[in-house]
Amino acid sequence: MLNFQRLYESYAPEVYRFAFWLAGNTSEAEDITSETFVRAWVNSSTIRTETLKAYLFTIARNVFLEQQRKGKRQVALEDVHPDPAPGPDVLVESHLELRRVHRVLQTLPEIDRAAFVLRVQHELPYAEIARALGLSLSSAKVKVHRVRKKLLTTRVEREVP
Repeated sequence: MLNFQRLYESYAPEVYRFAFWLAGNTSEAEDITSETFVRAWVNSSTIRTETLKAYLFTIARNVFLEQQRKGKRQVALEDVHPDPAPGPDVLVESHLELRRVHRVLQTLPEIDRAAFVLRVQHELPYAEIARALGLSLSSAKVKVHRVRKKLLTTRVEREVP
């Protein structure tokens, strides 16, 4: 049997970040994270420790998709995260760029967004991403590549007058 306190302490921050990138707001991300660990606890006898991280991300994604099907409201990022206090120009520009990236990610299909976040934010290998999302290895690679290309295209379009 797994030590769930250690499991939670080890993986909750990563599951939360993944849930935040999927849902786009802190409240929903917290709900998804909580439900993920409840489901992992209930099904603890079937967890394979060698794929634990991918398993938790799979649960989180499924919880997110269930919430979407139930029609949970979407809150705009601007409503959830107020602008930071005035600071150095670099900090402000970084924050604005992060918001732009987040807005672009929210326009993409959920599975593309999930693949990208698992690769970039959580540094999962493509094989684990494919397993977590139920994709082929090549499909996982293509989805991440397309998101990167979309982000780059959006950035270039914004910079060209």
